[in-house]
Amino acid sequence: MVKAQAGDSDAFAQIYDELVKPVYRYIYYKTSAEVAEDLTEDTFLKVWQNLKKYKPTKHPFSSWVYRIAHNLVIDHYRKHDSVSEIHDNFADDKEHSDPEKQTQVKLTKIRLEKVIKKLPGNYQEVIVLKYINDLTNPEIAAAIGKSEGAVRTLQSRALKELRSMLDKNVDKL
Repeated sequence: MVKAQAGDSDAFAQIYDELVKPVYRYIYYKTSAEVAEDLTEDTFLKVWQNLKKYKPTKHPFSSWVYRIAHNLVIDHYRKHDSVSEIHDNFADDKEHSDPEKQTQVKLTKIRLEKVIKKLPGNYQEVIVLKYINDLTNPEIAAAIGKSEGAVRTLQSRALKELRSMLDKNVDKL
């Protein structure tokens, strides 16, 4: 981190390599594949431009990066004020060569993506950060600007709502 702040592009490349996929996933679940690529690129451009301004706190560096990504997503929706379509071309490294299993995994993933995108924004955010990007509650709290208690409450409510929506939409999706 210190080397990257001093302008070392190799050190920044290591940060980029470590965070690009989780940041992309976070943005993807809030937008679409095409938008996610652009906003991920913009996120890391802003990180590079503002790296010297970053001050280490009790929250990890990744929370700062997610906050930048979050703000870019908000800006995107302010500019475009529209709901994006769901794209099912997001690769899953865990799919195996069994066609039946691949089909089932793909259908489940598409269904889950559709339902997650129907959740209120703050519920989407905690679900993606916690269960897709594997962030801890303190990291999520720092990324979304809420207390850890608020994050736990949001997670609980989001999971309850997600379960309810999945149960209601078994035949519709």
